[in-house]
Amino acid sequence: MKYAAIASGSNGNCYYIAKGEDVVLVDVGINTKHVELRMAKLGLSPAAVKAIFITHEHGDHIRGLSVFCKRYQIPVYITQGTYKGTRLHLPEHLVHIINTDSRTTVGELTVIGVPKYHDAKEPCSFVVTDGNINVAILTDLGRGCDNVKQVIQHADILLLESNYDEEMLRTGRYSYYLKNRISSGWGHISNREALELLLENRSPRLKHLILGHLSGENNKVDIVEQTFAPHCEEIEVSIAMRTEETPLYEYVAAQQIVSRFVYVEQQVTVTQELF
Repeated sequence: MKYAAIASGSNGNCYYIAKGEDVVLVDVGINTKHVELRMAKLGLSPAAVKAIFITHEHGDHIRGLSVFCKRYQIPVYITQGTYKGTRLHLPEHLVHIINTDSRTTVGELTVIGVPKYHDAKEPCSFVVTDGNINVAILTDLGRGCDNVKQVIQHADILLLESNYDEEMLRTGRYSYYLKNRISSGWGHISNREALELLLENRSPRLKHLILGHLSGENNKVDIVEQTFAPHCEEIEVSIAMRTEETPLYEYVAAQQIVSRFVYVEQQVTVTQELF
């Protein structure tokens, strides 16, 4: 399994997961030109993408979707609520409406929807698996619900939101309304909440933790590193940046992470067991 964060943060999100020729993206939240440029840096071809999965309708997750999917004629898998919320009119033949807990097969990959709390119309996160390796993309979490906890317990590769430092948010320049929205249980999780979720739910199978969706206003890379490093001595830890792609990683049979590049109250329910 190969994977990378093409972009991660409040200004745009896009995540790449592949096995062989089976390639999917989760979200296209930066413009098509930047997706193409960042993928090119990793030696990746946008034309190889077989499916796009959209988590929710906020601009930092769909900004480049319309142009990108039309240019490369890529099917888009999206919930009804999310599609309505985007206000986009995509070509009918490219739109595939899914449930928040759907399982979708893309070649050797299965993409599993994970219902979650977030201030969007019908949001979900996704796990991409080949039946042996589970790559989980968990961002935009209002709180750590049971579905999120279950995913962490079964993740080999985990990209987990670590959106804000609580003190920076409290004393920062955001309005009271925005501060409350972020921390209300329907917005995002803090560094502290992300760490608690990790420590309470990770299993020995977790090999690579990527912290993502960092706020540009209310978080810092060094704070995230200081928060997680003392607790992650046995696993690889990376941070996905807002301004550039991560390396292209590969999870190999020997259970090592290889970098190919050297540069540094609505109830959320799931109708079936995720794993």
